[in-house]
Amino acid sequence: MLWLPTVVVLLVLAWGVAALHYQLPGGAIGKAVTITAWVFIGIVTLYLLWTHRPLGVAGFAMAFVLLLLWWQRIRPSNDRPWSDDVACMTRGEIRGDEAVLHNVRNFEWRTREDYTQRWETRRYDLRRLGSVDLVTSYWTIPAIAHVLVSFGFDDGQYVVFSVEVRRRKHESYSELAGFFRKFELSVIAADERDIIAVRTNVRGEDDYLYRVRMPPGARRALFEAYVSEANSLLVRPRFYNTVTANCTTLLYHMMRQIVGHLPLHYKLVLSGYLPEYVYQVGGLDTRLPFEELRRLGRITDRARAAPADRTFSAAIRTGIPPVA
Repeated sequence: MLWLPTVVVLLVLAWGVAALHYQLPGGAIGKAVTITAWVFIGIVTLYLLWTHRPLGVAGFAMAFVLLLLWWQRIRPSNDRPWSDDVACMTRGEIRGDEAVLHNVRNFEWRTREDYTQRWETRRYDLRRLGSVDLVTSYWTIPAIAHVLVSFGFDDGQYVVFSVEVRRRKHESYSELAGFFRKFELSVIAADERDIIAVRTNVRGEDDYLYRVRMPPGARRALFEAYVSEANSLLVRPRFYNTVTANCTTLLYHMMRQIVGHLPLHYKLVLSGYLPEYVYQVGGLDTRLPFEELRRLGRITDRARAAPADRTFSAAIRTGIPPVA
């Protein structure tokens, strides 16, 4: 009978260690002392539990309540020393059929540390919005990918929306830290020559592009939903969460508002499998098997070979069949 409360204490203890490690302010010594004290409380609690002294568990519960009160006081912010690539957040205005996007990122990347910064204002005629493409970028295992959505216009323009982890200067991304309010969320609109090429050409990631089947009204609604989400984050900052608030879950919630019911599936959590989910619900070209779409949609080599000019977008789409 004692195994269940023991497991609960151990889980709470582990969560507290991680929360203190990622969020406790101050220097390394103060953080180490606090974490050590928390672990000591947990060990004492387990001893009292197994010697049948329940008051020890009550004391641990009170300590956990205090930890939760501290945790709830941690608030997201847009005012931090951000990394250059997420220093600005896109904001947009919809004026009838015209969309005006401010802070569209168009960096020229040479290496991870060597780049030319450009944040631009761009205008788009929503009557000319002709396509939506899903891009997945892999850097480790097949189950995990970053998801981007590219909107194409019949005048040759493309703009990519990306839900980004907003990191501080000299801070690295960590999936585990993403569970503990370590990063904020941001929505960035960017040029394909920036946000796709930096992944394939500089970071060494493997990218795939899928043409999405959407009626014109839904395409426009999704574009406007991204603009609305970007504007909302400027006013009400949010924390990134590795599972519940990321590039895939925000896209899912926006699409559900546009098309209605979408079935929940584990592929919405394992973002690397999102294209298969979209294929299964009819959002991709089902004339071809999914594996063939994936083979044709691999743009990594084409992106690395493409010139960094206006022909980049056409070059990476070479050989990808249009949506029927």
